[in-house]
Amino acid sequence: MKIRHYITLLLIIISYSGKSQTDSLTSSRLSALQDQLSQFEKNRVADSVRKAILTDQLSLLTSGDVQKKNELMAEIKKLEAQDSIRIDRLSAQAMQLRQSAGRYPVILKTDTLFSIYSRSGATRPEERAKDISARIKTLYKDDFLVLDSIRSSESDYTTDIVCRDVVIMSITDLDAMIYNKTRQQLAEEYTGIIRSAIEAARKDASLGRLLGRFGLVLLVIAGVWFLIILMTRLHTRAETYIAGKKDVWLKNLAYKDYTFLSAEQELSLIYFILKVLKWFLIALILYLNIPLMFSIFPFTRGWADSLFALIWMPFRGVVNAVWNYIPNFFSIAVIVVIMRYFIRFVRYIFSEIDSEKLKISGFHADWAMPTFSIVKFLLYAFMFVMIFPYLPGSDSGIFKGVSVFIGVLFSLGSSSAIANIIAGIVITYMRPFKTGDRIRIGEMTGDVIEKTLLVTRLRTPKMEEITIPNASVLSGNTINYSAPAKNDGLIIHSTVTIGYDAPWKDVHQALIDAALRTTGIMQAPTPFVLQTGLEDFYVSYQINAYIKEVNRTTAIHSDLHRHIQDVFNERGIEIMSPHYRALRDGNTTTIPADHLDEGYKPASFRISSNPDQ
Repeated sequence: MKIRHYITLLLIIISYSGKSQTDSLTSSRLSALQDQLSQFEKNRVADSVRKAILTDQLSLLTSGDVQKKNELMAEIKKLEAQDSIRIDRLSAQAMQLRQSAGRYPVILKTDTLFSIYSRSGATRPEERAKDISARIKTLYKDDFLVLDSIRSSESDYTTDIVCRDVVIMSITDLDAMIYNKTRQQLAEEYTGIIRSAIEAARKDASLGRLLGRFGLVLLVIAGVWFLIILMTRLHTRAETYIAGKKDVWLKNLAYKDYTFLSAEQELSLIYFILKVLKWFLIALILYLNIPLMFSIFPFTRGWADSLFALIWMPFRGVVNAVWNYIPNFFSIAVIVVIMRYFIRFVRYIFSEIDSEKLKISGFHADWAMPTFSIVKFLLYAFMFVMIFPYLPGSDSGIFKGVSVFIGVLFSLGSSSAIANIIAGIVITYMRPFKTGDRIRIGEMTGDVIEKTLLVTRLRTPKMEEITIPNASVLSGNTINYSAPAKNDGLIIHSTVTIGYDAPWKDVHQALIDAALRTTGIMQAPTPFVLQTGLEDFYVSYQINAYIKEVNRTTAIHSDLHRHIQDVFNERGIEIMSPHYRALRDGNTTTIPADHLDEGYKPASFRISSNPDQ
């Protein structure tokens, strides 16, 4: 080769070595290969220059300088041998570059004609491939194109493939070395490929071929229609066959007295599975045949690949995501298992405190299970914090945004619920009442049947169930009737009004005796009477007595009132309340007749006069 030829090739290789990275090789490795190619070419150029100088010196020598001529000839042969070795090495490096560097296809319609690996001057290989594809497509659309006009043309540094005055592409020495061919050989090969591709594309577009392809499409449609009808008939026969064998194959799926699935439900489930299977197979048939129809026409062949990728790529992405998520899944499983057994251990500790087997100074037994609920919630929250980084998509901005949005909605919508929870926690540790206690909250009186973090439920003596939010309980007054009754007893009381004509000592004793007759009232401490008022027409007496059975307060009150009436009637004491007026002379007493003496007659009305007046 000429010196300028080598210089040109060197410039091409050096310009190619400026590419930092390709699609299939890292930038450092590709740079190393390009540096080696560049160094080889530099050495070849230097040897070519040296060989030219030696040749000029040899031509200037006279016939008498035999020794000098032999020395120059030996050095020239040595340079030629080194050049041959370098060419072999350069070709090997070029082949390695072909295997490692990115390839960019030259395409006509959907067919790949050949690939471009190297740049030409400042034009990158992908740009070269696009430009060459565009020129070939323009030739294909030219109705007056003569295929023989596509030929190769030699120049000083490249071999061009031309058509009339248009240069389709230029082949450099590096392009040829990558394929281990000469420029002329590669140019002839590419010329034949381009001619054949244009000729085949034109034949594909012919009318006869087009009609034949329409026939293939109709044949594919007919085949799909036949398969769908066959699938439908098989589905119908399968349902009929299973229905006939229902009594033999299907039995009720039951455990003891509970039936999970009856035979009819099992039959419906089988029908549903068959229907899903039928439609799945029909969809699969359609999906597989639509790309087949698209592949019949050249201009729709790319649609088949795109259609297949619409489902295959997401499916492959899901499979890859699931496979890549398996290590995170095992990490979550380990965290859940460890936390589960730790919560069981904590439950055991608090249950021991609740049963008073384990006693901690200052920590009441009835605090154990509510405290366990709080600790369990905190442990689950801690577990979620540990699991969160392993959740799929937890590091995405959308996931974080949705989490914040849900948190804001929860905070705004649950302010009252949170207030009730906090009140429930405070009530738990205040210990104002326990389950089963008779209490009064505001206007509500009843027995505590349930305490939760949100509400307290009462059952009234009339068997009414009342739900009170804990925030209301905490903000109001609570009266506990059961707490004092467990030790000293609870005092109940009732008031009667008796006229001034009845001796107060008799009234006191009558009330005490009535209380002692009442079931549920304690004999000790002894009931006592308080005179709560001296009114205009009567005296108010209040009987006070101790009871233990607080939940029977209403019944005990009723029984006490009954005995008060009996005792007062037995002892001839009239209950004249609130304002009872009667003329004693000539009027019957208010005491019931069965408590009066035999032969009782009301006193007659008498008028007396003073004879002294």
